[in-house]
Amino acid sequence: MTDQPQTPTPIPTDQLRFTMPPQHASPHDERRYRKERLAAALRLFGRFGYEEGVAGHITVRDPEFTDCYWVNPFGVPFGHITVSDLLLVNQAGQVVEGRSHVNQAAFVVHSSVHQARPDVVAVAHSRSVHGRALAALGEPLEPITQEVCAFFEDHAVYGGTTGVVVDEEEGRAIAAALGGYKALILRNRGLLTVGDSVDAAAWWFITMERAAQVQLTAKASGEPVPIDYGDAMRTREQLGNDLVAWINYQPLYLQITRDEPDLLS
Repeated sequence: MTDQPQTPTPIPTDQLRFTMPPQHASPHDERRYRKERLAAALRLFGRFGYEEGVAGHITVRDPEFTDCYWVNPFGVPFGHITVSDLLLVNQAGQVVEGRSHVNQAAFVVHSSVHQARPDVVAVAHSRSVHGRALAALGEPLEPITQEVCAFFEDHAVYGGTTGVVVDEEEGRAIAAALGGYKALILRNRGLLTVGDSVDAAAWWFITMERAAQVQLTAKASGEPVPIDYGDAMRTREQLGNDLVAWINYQPLYLQITRDEPDLLS
């Protein structure tokens, strides 16, 4: 008579790895971390086609000089960005570290949002195709899929000036329209997202762009069936916070840094 195989013993859950946002002992270490995440997010935006010429930025607040922000340099393709390329820029748009120019017009928006929202660490705004298509309609995202419920009653549509933002007054108007939300649809221009980390802001932009694509596709095919209010609110409570966004973003970060490790130089 043969012995029956032993049922495998489950590994205790406290012995399983689960990645969470790291804590850093010094501003220097936190700065390096934020810059690496910023360079990686820009590479991903380039891979996904979220740039149009010299348009598009992601900014991240410096952990020590909190009125200054790291940003991609003017005219460098997202797909070529490295950590050493990044610029540190003050609220007035003046470069305080680095030797390249910054896109002043676009930076006005980022600076205004950072000033209005001290809780915001990172801001993303770029030229994604479906985000611009939705923005051309001047419509908000509708709760028609589980993922888009992360934005349910947590985004707005800004219908002000549709040209290039060049003055602080317009930047402040955009920041006011964003209010306490995580995202804004800029009519005729595209999407803007914020987060308490680069990872969160980048994830919200990526998933918002996909949600725009789903909404446009669904409406072109028929009449979407909305998720009811209560379910949409409960789903937002589960999926709509920045920690969930950070966790969702990690596979993308691992992929880009393993595929393109030069971005960390």
